Parts: sequence; structure tokens; C-alpha cells
Amino acid sequence: MSDTPEGDGDVVTLLLRQHGDIRTLFDAVERAAGAERRAAFRRLVRLLAVHETAEEEVLHPFARAVFTGGRDIVRERLTEEKEAKELLSRLDGVAPDDPAFLPALALLRTEVTRHARAEERYEFPHVLRHTPPGRLTAMAAGVRAAWALAPRNESPLPALVDRTRDAVREAMGQGG
Repeated sequence: MSDTPEGDGDVVTLLLRQHGDIRTLFDAVERAAGAERRAAFRRLVRLLAVHETAEEEVLHPFARAVFTGGRDIVRERLTEEKEAKELLSRLDGVAPDDPAFLPALALLRTEVTRHARAEERYEFPHVLRHTPPGRLTAMAAGVRAAWALAPRNESPLPALVDRTRDAVREAMGQGG
């Protein structure tokens, strides 16, 4: 699975495709066992961390500023993201073969899916409507840069988020 194809020219298309990749990875984690489950879960953690951090740094600030009601929509998405990150952080400390793992993963999946649907319904259409194509392309480049520069090892979740945030800011020309 390639998470940053060059064909995703605008940020919304790229983020929508990542939503699909996230669903696919949830399926892979649920189906796998042992070391394979752990590896699939590490890929899911990385994608979720990079995806949500890129949204927070690239998409949400723009949405907050550009369209009527953007502040409220972003506030709701950030609340959802915070809840999902807390669930992910707790799950990250549970061994994949622990009996508590799959029920916790199911809860995380429910929250992440609810959040993605809300973005797709309430935020993405406004961003597409109010953003010049060149800006959508530049925002996608920031998300792709975050993916390329995010740690690939088993970094703790907070370190992964911090390093991704730095990569996005650098890619978007915002400094650290």
C-alpha cells in the first residue's frame, strides 16, 4: 500500500484516499495475529498519527479561517481527533495478543470512522468550494512531505506526532 501517490493532486483527494487506507489497515489488524498483527498495527498507528497531524497543521487552520462556520466545524473535528488520539495512545500500550486489544481496536475504529465521516460531510466540501486549486495542491504537498519525513520506526506516539508536526510546518514554510 502506497500512502502518498503523486496522483493525489489536491489535499482533499489525498485525505479521502488516506481515509480508505486507514479502513483497510483496521481490517488488516483485525484479521492478523501475532507478529503480523503487531506490524499491521504499527502501520496503522503511523498512518493515523501522520494523517491527523497533517490535518491539524494543514487543513484545519485553513478551514477555520476561510468559510463561515469553519471555526465551529474545526473545533468539533479537533475534539474528535483528541478523543481518538487518547484511545490510540491507550491501545498503543496493549499487546496485540492481549484479550483487551481487539475490543479496544473496535472502539478506536468506531471513533475514527465517525470522525472521518464528519470531515467528509462538514469540512472537506467547504474546503473544496473555497480554496483555489493551486492552494489545494500546495496543501497536498505538505501532507505528502509529512508522510515522507515521519519516522518509520516504532517511535512512541507522542514523538511520532511531534516529528510529523515539525515536518509539516517545514514543508509548508512555517518553521518549527
